[in-house]
Amino acid sequence: MNPHIGSNFDDFLEEEGILAEVERVAWKRVIAFQISQLMEEQKLTKTDMANQMKTSRAALDRLLDPQNGSATLNTLEQAATVLGKRLRIELI
Repeated sequence: MNPHIGSNFDDFLEEEGILAEVERVAWKRVIAFQISQLMEEQKLTKTDMANQMKTSRAALDRLLDPQNGSATLNTLEQAATVLGKRLRIELI
């Protein structure tokens, strides 16, 4: 009998000990995509965005890099504000 029948993918990732890492990468990809899309819709270049955020272009590049998990809450909040959005973070 297959022990994985009836389980879900999260259960598998948890058993492998990689659920938190996979979720972190997935969330970062979603955030980077959303910011990129909003910048495109608002016709903001990376230079314009970084200037309005009062940060460096390198910091913005790190924020938009789906593989870079070093974004701070402050940087995320600055990006959201420039884009006319609010940052919402919750524990579930």
